[in-house]
Amino acid sequence: MTDAPHSPLPRRSLKSRIRTLYEGQTEAADRFRYGLLGFDVITITFLIASSFFSRGLHIVAIDIAIGVVIMLDVAARLWISPRPLRDLVHPYGLADCAVVLSLLAPVWGEGLAFLRVLRLFRVLHSAQTLRQLREDFPTFRRNENTLRAAANLCVFIFLMTALVYQTQVQINDKINNYVDALYFTVTTLSTTGFGDIILVGNSGKLLSVAIMIFGISLFLRLIQVMFRPAKVIQKCETCGLMRHDHDAVHCKACGQTMNIQDEGLD
Repeated sequence: MTDAPHSPLPRRSLKSRIRTLYEGQTEAADRFRYGLLGFDVITITFLIASSFFSRGLHIVAIDIAIGVVIMLDVAARLWISPRPLRDLVHPYGLADCAVVLSLLAPVWGEGLAFLRVLRLFRVLHSAQTLRQLREDFPTFRRNENTLRAAANLCVFIFLMTALVYQTQVQINDKINNYVDALYFTVTTLSTTGFGDIILVGNSGKLLSVAIMIFGISLFLRLIQVMFRPAKVIQKCETCGLMRHDHDAVHCKACGQTMNIQDEGLD
């Protein structure tokens, strides 16, 4: 008897392959997510740099190209999502749509394009990216709380800076680029307030008040987390406590012996 011919293995669908890139644990998926992270960092850097130059056709063309890439990314995420409508109306989804509209149909110039920083915030808080960073970078694993607080602080400062820039650049001769806006934001958040730059108009005064309120609460909170002694996130199998000292031998809540990975560094 002759053996029956082997049936070919079914080919994975395009949707399945894209889902693997976004959510899988393969090397290709890791490279893809790092690529998205790098893309978001580059687009934010370009947004800041472009504030120093007049908005010519070359900047518009780059914005359109960035908008197309973000639109494809949003479309892919919605396609593979089990609940696309929920993801679309999520704040991250709405922010992505606002960014795409600002870049492809700039009715308000680049007014809402600064919301692209929320994409970076989402990537840095996704379970897949955090797992990947813990596995690839021992320094991140040892100092995760500090580094995440620093990233949150940078995102927060950028959002406040962008709001100052976008609302004042056309009406305030003291705000000409992102450096001017950053200078005002940091002096206000830190309650230093030199007074050489002030925001004009009622909207500017209200924005200044909002920045000062956030400076008293969220800004100081993030600074405290950054300088707090480093903790390791590892679940205790007995009591479930998640945060431990990086050199802990036993869980401080229940005494269970811990097996925290350590590279032998102080």
